Amino acid sequence: MAKTVLTNVRCFAVAADLTAASNKIELSTEVEDKDSTNYASQGWKETMGGLASAEISGEGQWEALDATKVDDASWATLGGVGPWSISANNGAAVGDLAYFTSALRADYKIGESVGEIAPWTSTAKSSWPLVRGQFAHPPGTARTATGTGTGLNLGAVAAGKRLYAALHVLSVAGTTPSLTARVESSVDNTFAAPTTRVTFTAATAAGGQILRTDGTAITDTWWRIAWTISGTTPSFLFAASLGIQ
Repeated sequence: MAKTVLTNVRCFAVAADLTAASNKIELSTEVEDKDSTNYASQGWKETMGGLASAEISGEGQWEALDATKVDDASWATLGGVGPWSISANNGAAVGDLAYFTSALRADYKIGESVGEIAPWTSTAKSSWPLVRGQFAHPPGTARTATGTGTGLNLGAVAAGKRLYAALHVLSVAGTTPSLTARVESSVDNTFAAPTTRVTFTAATAAGGQILRTDGTAITDTWWRIAWTISGTTPSFLFAASLGIQ
């Protein structure tokens, strides 16, 4: 990916697509430096890595009175923990770079001086590791029936590492609609005999979930999202991210 001007950063906060309501998204991560200097350090300071953390901060134009708007979504999740997925200025097509984590919606601020476009600012702080992965399902493709997504060659999961998966259900329509998404792995891109690695709780309304494997090694290198849909004339818009950390 070459040098780029920020024009298309996507931000999914639990069940909200904040892309059209934001004009600034910042993602930062750090590891605490702990002083371990001692008398054998030969006069040089020594440090060790401590706790790691990540933070997502955003701002943009305030809108309200609809579950998809930033005000409604922010109030609904304030103080709560859920998945956040951020694109790297490349949209959210399958295979596009994604950074995602489980994060606490820590604060929310609105208001400005007279004559200004009503703004919002908000911060989310990580409660899981920040994962660098890929989008596994695009947000703009409506799903009305059971199916499978495109495979991604994310590689094997080493012992002690985990496969992380974030699901953002953005909109739901129909009578008694239900979406049960899962993550499948395979030895190759044919998915001739896929293995289900994690399964999300059935979704009947907009919302977000994030899951991870248990830390045991997985030799499969190909991964995809699959889903089962039921109900009368159901329709779902959702985004998904996968990554190994």
